[in-house]
Amino acid sequence: MQTWTVRVGESKQTETIYAVMLWDDIVRADMDRSLFISALFNAFALLRVVANGTFFRIFKASWKCGCLILYPFVMTLLLAGVVLLLAALSYRVLTTAFGWPSWISLALGAAAGFATLHRMMPWLERAFLWQLMNDWVFNWQHANGRRPDYTARLEAFTDHIQSQISGAEIDEILLVGHSTGALTAAEVAARLLARDKQLGRDGPALSLLTLGSSLPIVAMQPGAHPIRAEIESLVASNSLVWADYQAPQDWMNFPGFNPSRDLHLRVSQAEAANPVIRSAEFRRIMSPQVYRRVNTSPFKTHFQFLMANHTPGIYDVFALTLGPLCLRDRVLDENASTLGNSYSIQGYIDEVSHTSIRGWGYDSSAGSSGIEIGIFVNDCPAQIAVADQFRQDLMTARIGNSHHGFECKFDPPLSTAEDQNILVRRLADNFVIGAVVLRATG
Repeated sequence: MQTWTVRVGESKQTETIYAVMLWDDIVRADMDRSLFISALFNAFALLRVVANGTFFRIFKASWKCGCLILYPFVMTLLLAGVVLLLAALSYRVLTTAFGWPSWISLALGAAAGFATLHRMMPWLERAFLWQLMNDWVFNWQHANGRRPDYTARLEAFTDHIQSQISGAEIDEILLVGHSTGALTAAEVAARLLARDKQLGRDGPALSLLTLGSSLPIVAMQPGAHPIRAEIESLVASNSLVWADYQAPQDWMNFPGFNPSRDLHLRVSQAEAANPVIRSAEFRRIMSPQVYRRVNTSPFKTHFQFLMANHTPGIYDVFALTLGPLCLRDRVLDENASTLGNSYSIQGYIDEVSHTSIRGWGYDSSAGSSGIEIGIFVNDCPAQIAVADQFRQDLMTARIGNSHHGFECKFDPPLSTAEDQNILVRRLADNFVIGAVVLRATG
């Protein structure tokens, strides 16, 4: 168990006690399998889901995730092709040019192929081949009830949580899972509710936060009846709030996926209490430069769910998990945006000093017009400006008509003797475009 104490402003303080369900030993045991065995398992699992049609349902739900499932299988075929090609070339050259016996030529060719494969290992590690291969095998095994080691770990962690919350004075029990861990968090939540029907109704609030979830990879498979039953219990439950943050840029989640609609549960969408589906709004919480860099890598995009923002936004993993508001209050707030229905405004503070501030702000609903902004220092208005200056980086990023920049001088300059809290807001509705703390230098 670990404890975080977070101070918000001068008067608010929140204390978070957290525990992590560790199962890296299970993952390491899977990764220790020989590459040959892992490749056979991967091919067998993929062919099974292709044969029963599950792969096509997964591909339809997220073609990006479907491609990542195919990736290890295709790479395995290509690597096998390299070995066979070298063996064939060796046979051709050594038998034709030198008259060597066929078996020696083939053996040397195969040896050359495996040596080449061995030299490629560091590159294949960086390409996440083995991780994705074994991850898919694990998901297939879990869906079909073939991971008793993992199931035992779920039960043990549920026991641990129950022992910690029993009699404790807490406001909220928050279960958090990212990627494959999103299903883990959901399974633990379902177990807790099955053991204690009053949990979340009496005493502390019960919340479930899933980020970049790959839950459908397991839940869509025909053999995953117990898992779908657990998800169904969460969808129908009024004892907890389940918030699922998704991102269309992420190759490893399922943007727009809704369990009550897409898993054919016995709970209609009208009856479903969960999940509350929200957009992480990656494009709005990162500067254009950082967004372009992150968006070039499926893995960087996937792990952005766990990274700090560059600008304040509805999605903030640290505010969600460590902030003073319960998850219910944050995600059910009237300003929380759903996937595909995000705020139209974007912006960023690029540079700030004690004498000036520079940045940009754009509202797509306002067309080409520059928006009027207010710059506040320590909650006091300091400057009013219009974000209508041309910026080459906005043109490159194709944001509006590129005339959305602003630059203002502080007159008089800000004091260097103390920290300065700076906010840039759209004046029309006080929407925060950017925030920064300028540290004291005196």
